[in-house]
Amino acid sequence: MKGHLWNSLAVLACTASAAALAVPLGAVAQIRVGVTVSATGPAASLGIPQRNTVSLLPHEIDGEKIDYTVLDDGTDTTTAVKNMRKLIGDDHVDVVIGSSVTPASLAMVEVAGQEKVPMITLAFSNELINPPTGPRAWVFRTPQGDALAAQAVARAMVMQHVKTLGFIGYSDGFGESYLNEMKKAAEAEGVKMVDVERYARTDTAVTGQVLKLMAAHPDAVFIAGSGTPSALPERELKNRGYKGIIYQSGGAANSDFLRVCGRECDGTFMPAGPIIVAEQLPKDNPVRASALEYKQLYEAKYGAISTFGGHMWDAGQLLKAAIPVALKSGAKPGTEAFREALRDALAHVKDVAGSQGIFNMTSDNHNGMDARSIVMVEIKDGKWLYRPDL
Repeated sequence: MKGHLWNSLAVLACTASAAALAVPLGAVAQIRVGVTVSATGPAASLGIPQRNTVSLLPHEIDGEKIDYTVLDDGTDTTTAVKNMRKLIGDDHVDVVIGSSVTPASLAMVEVAGQEKVPMITLAFSNELINPPTGPRAWVFRTPQGDALAAQAVARAMVMQHVKTLGFIGYSDGFGESYLNEMKKAAEAEGVKMVDVERYARTDTAVTGQVLKLMAAHPDAVFIAGSGTPSALPERELKNRGYKGIIYQSGGAANSDFLRVCGRECDGTFMPAGPIIVAEQLPKDNPVRASALEYKQLYEAKYGAISTFGGHMWDAGQLLKAAIPVALKSGAKPGTEAFREALRDALAHVKDVAGSQGIFNMTSDNHNGMDARSIVMVEIKDGKWLYRPDL
């Protein structure tokens, strides 16, 4: 049934221009949103819930119809750029959401700047938005980012008496950005990094890297991966008898990771978005209500929630807040003036509640989230357990 639904959506997206000729002008979608996500390839466990979530986003904002065109980039950087150019050149979108992963999003940043089209990335790296000048002036990010996550892990390490840390992460922009942030955060808390290893998203074995990590005898190991490939180093560490603490990045906070890693991952800690433990949050937590709203909508239609789908939902909430402001400028959708107005409106959203945190953006901060967007969780009995004590 879900497959038929998405085939139907794909047909609708591809025939949007033809349909526009067959209906009265007043019924034509006025604001066009392009989406490229990694619904196939190594990051499919991120991209599929993001693709699903598009159907839950607002289809009318401030009296204007919203049209979504959704493409799959297959976790491929070149395809992501091609998708973005198609969305801008052929579909004439006013804003692009995507992609799911850092390498693809980094490549898309240059296109956003060249074409002067706002871009809301669903990837984690701080490099995507910092500094918010040049092409990055057009880019905004919904995930909490690796800096906040690294700081949360470093604070947890202090409470858990960790003195030395090993690191293994993706050999791409995501891994390198996390490495830089984790180094800074660990050093600030007096934790020494004793070994650094890397692996590719498509690797099927990490034996050599894990043996080097274990030879360094770290008190804890941090794994900077995302989706199901994050399970590979953890399972190897456990199979080799590693007894220290294991931290995963928030990129592993989805049900597919739990399915692949199983109970072997019990006792693992990670910094995650509040959405995965929404019911466990105190009732006065400012994110709880918005997280539960998305969770209920998604699970009624698609099943188990994913933190990555939440990043797409939050992109929709940002547009819901920014589009009315852009329209008040008098600029018409489909024009460069409207895209500029929308960019400026996104850069000044205030107190927008998403599924993962509260957004307060400025011209110097194109994410605008704070510590409320991160909770520490532990995997226990194959489930997420909220750890407010860490």
